Formats: sequence, C-alpha cells, structure tokens
Amino acid sequence: MKICHVALYTKDLEKLKDFYIRYFNGAANKKYYNPAKGFSSYFIRFGTDAELEIMTLDEGLTDMLRNERNTGYAHMAFSAGSRDNVDRLTAQIKADGYSVISGPRATGDGHYESCVLDPDGNRVEIAAEG
Repeated sequence: MKICHVALYTKDLEKLKDFYIRYFNGAANKKYYNPAKGFSSYFIRFGTDAELEIMTLDEGLTDMLRNERNTGYAHMAFSAGSRDNVDRLTAQIKADGYSVISGPRATGDGHYESCVLDPDGNRVEIAAEG
C-alpha cells in the first residue's frame, strides 16, 4: 500500500495551483468541475508517484460537507491497487465498526474510491489506480 495523494481545500484554486507548479515543478491535470456540488479540483503531480489534490467549493457551499473547513487538510488517500481491493478493504473497515462516509463509487473525474473515518475522525480515502 502507498499514499497516493494528500488533499487540501483552498479559497483560491488557481493561485494555489500556480504556486505548486511554479515553485515545486508540479504538473496539473485539466481542471475538474462538478456543478451539482459546486466543487472544483486539480491534481498536481510531482515526479512519478506523489500527487497533491487541491479543491474548492463555490461560495456559500462549504456547509454541504460535514466537518469541512474552507481551507487546509481534507483527506489523505491510499492506493489499494484495484476496484476489487477498494471494495474489500472498505467492507472490512465497515465490518470492524468504523464509519464509511462515501462509496465505494466511481467519481465524475474518473476515479474509483471510498472514504472512511479513522479512529480520530480524519478522512481516509481508499482509491483504485488507473
């Protein structure tokens, strides 16, 4: 298992993207926007494995997400390799009494993931590669 990305919320998506590209040689994907949720994001890749997901919500929509802040840490993601592994690990975590707050599901930006809460209530995303 490996950490595949860390995610941050920001109030200024373009400014934060430009910062990581300019100073840390990041390469951003095409901007993703989900109008139903007022959600926008970029994945910024550094080298071959490490990624940073930066995200923002349209003004006034931050209360849509439980326990979310306007900026800062959102979640960390672990790659489980395959969709089947995401499904199995999510089911095991749920069976062991931990909260599953979303998924497993295919997302609008082409990922397959679930999101669980660790014992302290931090969001941990379990993702399939590819």
